[in-house]
Amino acid sequence: MKTYMPKPNSIERKWYVVDAKGKTLGRLASQVAGILKGKHKPIYSPHMDTGDFVIVINASEVHLTGKKKEQKVYRHHSGHPGGLKEVSFERMIKEKPHQVVYDAVWGMIPHNKLGRKMITKLKVYGGPEHKHQAQKPEKLEFDY
Repeated sequence: MKTYMPKPNSIERKWYVVDAKGKTLGRLASQVAGILKGKHKPIYSPHMDTGDFVIVINASEVHLTGKKKEQKVYRHHSGHPGGLKEVSFERMIKEKPHQVVYDAVWGMIPHNKLGRKMITKLKVYGGPEHKHQAQKPEKLEFDY
């Protein structure tokens, strides 16, 4: 018996809409990362991008557990001396709610060429509207 290997042109990609309202950030991100990778499909292969497109709406209404809302800090460095920038979660969720979800999902997929291809299938919006109605996305509910 031969092992099945999916061909890039035979992979069918669906579109899903996930409502982040009231969801915990980490749990939401891990579920979305699994869909982007394609782990929910029987044709999943770790060396190929077999995943689907995911649209996350209401990213501004995601929440964290414990004291993380006050303590979590997003850091990035410009590469120059003294170039460390720090932004609190509370400020980030007000100014760039889409970036909060994007960063959480990016941390859960491979950090290589394959991961960069997977993350392009993630679309995040801070509010309830999105511009992908033409793709006829299906509503996706997580059971956690």
